[in-house]
Amino acid sequence: MANDRHNGPSEREDEVLRIDGSKHSGSGTVLRYVAALATLTRQAVNIVNIRARRDKPGLRPQHLTALRACCTLCSGRLEGDRVGSQEIRYWPGKCVKGGDFSWDIGTAGSATMLAFTLIAPALHAKTVCRFNITGGLFQDFAPSAFHMQHVLLPLLRRMGAHVRLAMGRPGYVPKGEGCLQMTVIPRRSALQALTLLEQGNLLQIRGIALASHLQKERVSERMAEHCREILTKAGYQGQVEVRHDHSAIQRGAALCLWAETDQGCILGSDQAGKRGRRSEAIAEVVCSNLLQDLHSGATTDRHLADQLILFAALAKGTTRYMIPMTTEHVKSNLWLVGKILGARSQLADNRLSLEGTGLGLFESSS
Repeated sequence: MANDRHNGPSEREDEVLRIDGSKHSGSGTVLRYVAALATLTRQAVNIVNIRARRDKPGLRPQHLTALRACCTLCSGRLEGDRVGSQEIRYWPGKCVKGGDFSWDIGTAGSATMLAFTLIAPALHAKTVCRFNITGGLFQDFAPSAFHMQHVLLPLLRRMGAHVRLAMGRPGYVPKGEGCLQMTVIPRRSALQALTLLEQGNLLQIRGIALASHLQKERVSERMAEHCREILTKAGYQGQVEVRHDHSAIQRGAALCLWAETDQGCILGSDQAGKRGRRSEAIAEVVCSNLLQDLHSGATTDRHLADQLILFAALAKGTTRYMIPMTTEHVKSNLWLVGKILGARSQLADNRLSLEGTGLGLFESSS
């Protein structure tokens, strides 16, 4: 575990890139993107004003774990890595090593966002990386494990990234303790650019309605049934799998839908359960967001739109796709890949073009 006393690579002060973590979204996404990109480029960074505009500013356990995980992967050095810290310094090591790693966030903080942070560095590792991650898998303001499995990863595979994700146990707010297993096979060349400019015709809408320790209340069935009703009224058919779980350490629920088109587009929508949030209300939000994104003509959903930016910036060639809306996360991520990688982008009429840098395997890890 990295801390202020950890010995590692050293850099001159004038080589440290300063990043203002309060810019644009000002969220933990800024911290995670910088951690992943700094690890890949071996660029020392000083991040200030971390989550300064949030109710609980500074590093939360999930952000701290992401930083330390990246640092461990490359044998780097960290300063300021404490819960609540609004400034850190990170000196990455010379190469990303592979192997087996385990991290426990210790709270219901997002395990999926930690997994997301590790994908890009692991694609450039010396050997295969296998991660066991414990934390929250379903909560507000973070992509669910289902969205990652059925929306993001299939598109990354099309770009040449071989990533497998499995859920060992669901984890919900407030206790967490969900388990994810992720395997990333490193590449010896850059990812390939992705072109998704036409939504095309809808092939199918599928989904998963999950509930833990709520079988008697028929939570899974109610979410699935109401989804089918809403989609049918909108002129669509949906196949929603009902899942009952008894392994989670607390009650909880989650719903995810994804739509696939004949042009290779995958758009998803999800929401976690919450005390006082009715099953039917969850179905209405998930269906509404998915239908809004589909009706916009976009080729990505509102969350995938910002998630793909990191991988598009690393790819060889220009990635192009249509987004349903310009969110603060889209602005933040385009700003960061431009500042750290020099990746050029253009966004006009919700059409995003991003010139990838073609970053391949570390020269020093051969």
